[in-house]
Amino acid sequence: MTDSVARALEAALANRRCFGQLLIQKNGAHFIISHRDDEGRDDLAIFRKSEHALEIAKYDDAGNYRPLKTAPNLRRGWRLEVADFTELRRALDHFYPGRLAMFAVWKDNRLISTPLRETLNRQSGMYRVAARISDEQTSDVVADFCQSDGGCLRTILWKRNTSGAIASTKLPNEKFEPSHDQTGHGKKVIPLLCQEACNLLVAECRKVVKGE
Repeated sequence: MTDSVARALEAALANRRCFGQLLIQKNGAHFIISHRDDEGRDDLAIFRKSEHALEIAKYDDAGNYRPLKTAPNLRRGWRLEVADFTELRRALDHFYPGRLAMFAVWKDNRLISTPLRETLNRQSGMYRVAARISDEQTSDVVADFCQSDGGCLRTILWKRNTSGAIASTKLPNEKFEPSHDQTGHGKKVIPLLCQEACNLLVAECRKVVKGE
C-alpha cells in the first residue's frame, strides 16, 4: 500500500497542485503547502514540520474545533514548508486522514464502496436506530450534510442501497464526479474520495429518526 500511495501521489502532482483546500508547490527538493485562498500572500505564518499540519487542521478561522477534516473550513494564514516527499505525504495525511490511501486504491481500480443502507444496518447500540431512516429523509440528510458548499469536500462514490440508487437526488451530479473540483474553483485536483458514509453522517441519520 505504501508504494502505491507514493506512486499515485507522484503521478498526480505532475499536473495537479490542489488537494481539497490545499495548494502544493515544489521548490527544489522541498515542498510548500498552503491554503488555496492564500496563494500570492507573503504575510503567512511559517511552519516547517509535517506534524504542524495536525494543529493547523484542528480549528477553523473562528477557533472552532473541526470534527470533519474534509469540511471546507480549513483555516487560512499559514505556510507549511517540508523537506522532502516523505514529509509531504505525512503532512497531507494529517490534513486529510486516509484520503491519499483511498486515492491510490481508486487509481488502481481496487476501491470498493459501501452502500449507505449497509453502513446503517451494521450499526449497534445507540446508533442502531439510524437504520430506520426513510429514503426521502436520507436524500435530505445527505444533501444537507455532504454538500460541498459548507458541508464536505469529498466526492461521494457510495450508493444509497445495493440496487445502486444515488446517494441523494438533491445534490448536483458533480458531487459524484472525481474530476470535479469540489471547492468550486474549477482546477485540476487530487480528489478527496468518500467510499463509505462517515460516522458523523450516521449520527445525523440517527438525529433525524429520533426527531432531534
